[in-house]
Amino acid sequence: MAEKITQTAGRDQLADFAPMFAHLNDDVLFGEVWNAEAIDIKTKCIITLVSLMASGITDSSLTYHLQNAKTHGVTKQEIAAIITHATMYTGWPKGWAVFRLAKEVWKEREPATNEKDRYQNSIFFPIGDPNPYGKYFVGQSYLAQISKEQIQVFNVTFEPSCRNNWHIHNAKSGGGQMLICVGGRGWYQEEGKNAVELLPGSVVNIPVGVKHWHGAAKDSWFSHLALEIPGEDGSTTWCESVSEEDYGKLK
Repeated sequence: MAEKITQTAGRDQLADFAPMFAHLNDDVLFGEVWNAEAIDIKTKCIITLVSLMASGITDSSLTYHLQNAKTHGVTKQEIAAIITHATMYTGWPKGWAVFRLAKEVWKEREPATNEKDRYQNSIFFPIGDPNPYGKYFVGQSYLAQISKEQIQVFNVTFEPSCRNNWHIHNAKSGGGQMLICVGGRGWYQEEGKNAVELLPGSVVNIPVGVKHWHGAAKDSWFSHLALEIPGEDGSTTWCESVSEEDYGKLK
């Protein structure tokens, strides 16, 4: 028996506002038309993509149908040929627009051969190269510059158990740093306070003059974006490393 297509987006998003539209979307379009047996699902996916492309639809709805096509067997080579062929009839700008979406859907990651590669495949931002400030870290860390304009942003990645030394951000005015955690699990601690666990989505605001450290948990890689807040005469004072005894107490 062929796979049955089901859809609930209409009722999920419009049940109260437009119940008839929700019914037509979920029960008729996806419930009956998509499940009609005269044409297989893969062919229907291709027809739908070309129809949306011809109509100039290049928003999230097209991304959904690109993903649906991939799920139902359309290969990268096939989608490239489909878009190229349709471009001859629908127009060059539409072809470029659809290719930008299709490249993301059919993106292929390099096979992970080690822990670093596997971790890189789990986060959006690049790990980068070995950290040039490595002498101020215990363990191996990496640095990748994400933005050079307006506010400098770096992705800092720590291997398990890696952490930086206690340090202080200085500035006559402004300054400081913000951390936005994007992968793994880590810790942040200010002098005289308990360490705080950091997970993806955690945000840390570090004022000028506060002695602190941050780094990975013992059993996890860890990455955060570091946003350098503009300030006058900004600098960093690097201090002693976090003691093995204190770090060892963290779970």
